[in-house]
Amino acid sequence: MLNEKLLDVISHEGVVSLVTCSNNESHVANTWNSYINATEDGRLLIPAAGMIKTQKNIEENDKIKVTIGSKEVMGYRSLGTGFLIEGSAKFVKSGADFDMMKEKFSFLNRVLEITVTSAKQTI
Repeated sequence: MLNEKLLDVISHEGVVSLVTCSNNESHVANTWNSYINATEDGRLLIPAAGMIKTQKNIEENDKIKVTIGSKEVMGYRSLGTGFLIEGSAKFVKSGADFDMMKEKFSFLNRVLEITVTSAKQTI
């Protein structure tokens, strides 16, 4: 699910948008590409310190959309590419993934875990 091009995008800095929805109202939160940890089994782990509205939405509707891009990775026609990722999400407060992320990002108090169901290159 997480192909080489997407992993290349994650390895370059850029802005990530996290879109959640509940009660027919969408919410967008942002983070950085460099905060994303892609697991071998295709999940995305993102440190969370805030994301209060994002967590509330996920508790009501676990579906999430993520956009990520980098102007430094070759796209379809020129330099610069991005992805639309869809999946389900939850917040993790303990366990091996939490401990590993806490070592990397001391500021976190939870980890946003995304199970990817679709990752489509957009440009």
